[in-house]
Amino acid sequence: MSRVVELGGLRMGSAEVASAVEALVQKRRSIRDYVQEPIGRDLILEVLSLAGRAPSAWNLQPWRFVAVTDAAHRETLQAAAFGQNQVGRAPVTVVVYSDMVDTLARIDSVLRADLAPEAKAKTRQSIIGFFETLTDSQRDQWGRAQANIALGYLLLILEAYGLGSSPMLGFDAVQVRSLFGLPDHAEVVALVAFGRPAEEGRASQRHEVASLVRWA
Repeated sequence: MSRVVELGGLRMGSAEVASAVEALVQKRRSIRDYVQEPIGRDLILEVLSLAGRAPSAWNLQPWRFVAVTDAAHRETLQAAAFGQNQVGRAPVTVVVYSDMVDTLARIDSVLRADLAPEAKAKTRQSIIGFFETLTDSQRDQWGRAQANIALGYLLLILEAYGLGSSPMLGFDAVQVRSLFGLPDHAEVVALVAFGRPAEEGRASQRHEVASLVRWA
């Protein structure tokens, strides 16, 4: 029997949910041209809030976002992204980054509320003890890896909302940090341009999964 679950306020069978997720994954394309209409701040916050539901070790949630909607800021960001047109064409480009200094300063705010005080103290010390074994560079790379999970969530959430997107790794991270006053230790993970698509995007060739999987 198909399990009934809630998706976007709709009651759906688990098979229907799986089919809907598969359709999103199969349909998604990188979009480089966008309808020239703004995306409301409430909608931006909604998709980023859902992206923030991504899992992270100890629930630390080290990802951070800069939502760039101002035309002048998008122009300067486009220059820092080596002139990639989608930054200028999209009504929104989100800078996805991680900040482990801020993350570790907020440990208490992410611990489960139902934990006993002793358990909270033990968990907090476990987290601090782990990061004390890492160099600053290793700590920041750890945060970057966690933020990439939220990036994957964001791309599928945007697709579910009917918004096209284009993730970019081509940018000058030093310039991006300077533009938005991010700390030097911030790890800029990606830029994600998004908006209502003005094109279908190009299909891409994918490897056969059998060539990528090993069984043990």
